[in-house]
Amino acid sequence: MLRLNAGSAVAPLLVIGIGNPSRGDDALGPRAAEHIAALGLAGVEVLTDFQLQVEHALDLVGRQRVLFIDASAALDDAYAMAPLAAAQDASVSTHALAPSAVLYCHEQLVGPAPPSWLLAIRGQSFELGEALSARAAAALAAALAAIRPWLQAPVAEP
Repeated sequence: MLRLNAGSAVAPLLVIGIGNPSRGDDALGPRAAEHIAALGLAGVEVLTDFQLQVEHALDLVGRQRVLFIDASAALDDAYAMAPLAAAQDASVSTHALAPSAVLYCHEQLVGPAPPSWLLAIRGQSFELGEALSARAAAALAAALAAIRPWLQAPVAEP
């Protein structure tokens, strides 16, 4: 296993917004992340990317909590938040990983992954060049309002 020292400069909470801002409601992850970054919460670092890669496992080093945010076309409700467990990705490519696969990579490379959650926000239209739909914008607002207390909750010291 790798021996990595995150140092004292690492924020205890990492938020990763996943999605393509040029593909309509796929922008929900990055949009949510941008809103969270604008809150200026102490101890929170925000990243955005089009998709998760093996390298994102190293972004988890030294974190106490991680929140992945992504759009989902499979939700009935406006949003859903659930804890994640590390799981090996069954695909033959590392071109794009699920959040659980990033946790698995972290465990294989570094050791136990920090407690992590997925915030899925309902989207309906993912075509290239489209703007965020009105329904997705409403789901985004509801999700952000609901998770704000979670984001502001103190993170226990290890």
